[in-house]
Amino acid sequence: MRSRSIPIACLVAALAAAPALAQPSGPAPASQNATQAPTISPSHLALAQEVAVVSGITRSLDVIPPQFFESIRQQVVARPELTKDLNEVFASLDPEMELQKKRAVAEIGRIFAQRMTEAELKDVLAFFKSPSGRKYVEAQPLVLDDMVKAMQNWSQELAEYVMVRVRAEMGKRGHVMQ
Repeated sequence: MRSRSIPIACLVAALAAAPALAQPSGPAPASQNATQAPTISPSHLALAQEVAVVSGITRSLDVIPPQFFESIRQQVVARPELTKDLNEVFASLDPEMELQKKRAVAEIGRIFAQRMTEAELKDVLAFFKSPSGRKYVEAQPLVLDDMVKAMQNWSQELAEYVMVRVRAEMGKRGHVMQ
C-alpha cells in the first residue's frame, strides 16, 4: 500500500512546489452559477493539459504503472514459472497504461482550466518553455528530494524542541515528564 502512495505524494508535492501555477481562489464570476461547472473551450483545455505536461506535474504518472506491476510481481514471486508470462502481460498492458495516463493528464488539465484563464495558461506555458522554465522543470525532482530530506530533519528537530519546551513548561507547574 505504501508504494502506491509514493507517486501520489510526489504529484501532490509537485503541485505544491509549483508556485508559478498557483492562483488564489476567489469568488466565482457573477455570471457563473455556483452549482454549474464553468464551460471550458477545447483550446482552453488543450492549453491546460500542455501546461500540466510541460510543467513536469504529470511526470509522476509515469512511475505509477511500473510500481503496480512490481507490487504484483512481488505477490507471485513464490511462483517463478509465471515470470515469463507475467512480463508478457505487463508489456501487453503498456498501451492501456498510456491511455490511462492520458485520462489522468486530461483530468489534471481540466482542473487547471477551471482555475486559470487561457491567457494565464499561455503566460505559464511561455515560462515553462523558456530556458528558466525548462531549468525549473529539470531541477524540480532534485528540489523535491532535497525538500523531503529537509522536512524530515526539520520535523524531527521540531518534535525534539517541542518535547523539551513542553517538559520545561510542565516542570514549571510541578510536573516531571520523562
